[in-house]
Amino acid sequence: MKFSVKLLLCTIVILALALGFSGFYFVNHVFESSLHREVGQAMDESSILGFAFETAALNIPAKYSVLPDGTVEEIAANLERSGQNASRLIRISGEEKNVLYASPGFDADEALLAAADTQTKSYRILRTENGYYIHTSLAVTTPDRILYLELMKDVSEVFKERETGFSLYRKVTVVMLLTGTLLMHLIASLLTRPIRILTGATRRMAEGDYRYRAKQVSRDELRQLTADFNHMVAVLEETIEKLEAEISAKEDFVAAFAHELKTPLTAIIGYADMLRSHKLDEEKSLLSANYIYTEGKRLEAMSFRLLDIIVTKKQEITLQNISASSIAEYLTDMFHADRTWEFTFQCEEGCVCAEGNLIKTVLVNLIDNACKASEPGSLISVTGEVTEQGYRFAVRDAGIGIPEEELHKITQPFYMVDKSRARSKNGAGLGLALCVEILRLHHSELHIESTPGEGACISFTLPADKKSAGSHDLHEGEKNTGSHSLTRDEKNTGSHSLTRDEKNAGIHSLAPQKGGESADET
Repeated sequence: MKFSVKLLLCTIVILALALGFSGFYFVNHVFESSLHREVGQAMDESSILGFAFETAALNIPAKYSVLPDGTVEEIAANLERSGQNASRLIRISGEEKNVLYASPGFDADEALLAAADTQTKSYRILRTENGYYIHTSLAVTTPDRILYLELMKDVSEVFKERETGFSLYRKVTVVMLLTGTLLMHLIASLLTRPIRILTGATRRMAEGDYRYRAKQVSRDELRQLTADFNHMVAVLEETIEKLEAEISAKEDFVAAFAHELKTPLTAIIGYADMLRSHKLDEEKSLLSANYIYTEGKRLEAMSFRLLDIIVTKKQEITLQNISASSIAEYLTDMFHADRTWEFTFQCEEGCVCAEGNLIKTVLVNLIDNACKASEPGSLISVTGEVTEQGYRFAVRDAGIGIPEEELHKITQPFYMVDKSRARSKNGAGLGLALCVEILRLHHSELHIESTPGEGACISFTLPADKKSAGSHDLHEGEKNTGSHSLTRDEKNTGSHSLTRDEKNAGIHSLAPQKGGESADET
């Protein structure tokens, strides 16, 4: 049963009971008042008749020692005829309560007469075949005897008025109930409209429409309920979108991971099968073995990087104050032997609150990505400066740049803007994903600025010690300029390789292999 119907029925029942009890009380009160008035008039009339009877008895000549019964009948008949009220009936009884005179139609029993005495006036409401009467009784005293006068006054009209009142009120009650039912139906519909709207909203949600919002149509508690419901739906929609995005990201991750495994595994299987099934000379055998080793190391590097990402997500770190100069010195020592690109390191004096090894990992990955995006001989600059928000590190290159529509995707695992270029340099698209997780532990994030064809600048800000001042320029062989240009003879190897202290920096890297092959990670 609908709530509006329940509300309607409850209201109608309460209204019916209220009208019934109030109507009964009102009509009965009017009836009691009228009957009480009639009783009073009957008692007064009985007293008047008694006085008139006594007066008439005193006017009888004194020749009788005792008032004769015939005289009594005559006086009673005169009193009956003198009355203007035709509905009045009288009866006279003697000392022994034997009837001396009775009006025609006086058919009351003698119960009231039997209980009468000379000192008491009594009455009762009597119902007969002819209607309702007020039956009164009182003693009449004459000089020589005591008589009992009884009066019957017709009050049937009073009872008829009561019945008419009840009948009329029943009709009024029915009309009021019907009118009240119609009005309450409209009121219940208005009161329950927000509930119906919320019900419709839940149904649309069950059908998958999480963008629908319930309309607020009241200004009471239901308005607040509707607002809370809409807020709940908004949170639910956001949560579902996040879950769908996570599911989609996981599916993309699995697909990308499978794709990244397919290429090296295919090469490894092909070269291994060739070594197994063919007899090759020493040079070809060494070349095949080197390629298998290189691709295997690439898979190892990718697995290490994935492990780093997983561990970083679950890791809790201890932040310490670290000088920016020590980080810059570490980077200079790492890249001083790399002559393929030109590096400059310019860092202001300052102190950052961070986990040193992890921040070094971030910067090494950013520099590594800049190298992969840039042509040999390009400038790659690393800067550090104190800002109002903290200490800002930035890595800038003059490479191919990143299209604007790709900026929000490049931190996803295995995502690469130029896949052929990245794979040719042993990239797997995991470096920036690891950086994001590390910076998340430091309550920071990457800021990427890029123009296609002109290069990119990737920066992040860490809490800094504001007391630090001045600047510190790191260079090698060019102390006066504050910058250091690094070149490399590319004749010895055909690719770029980074060597890192895995214990201190947490970075897994590969050294150059024979034949000019390398397995650098992204």
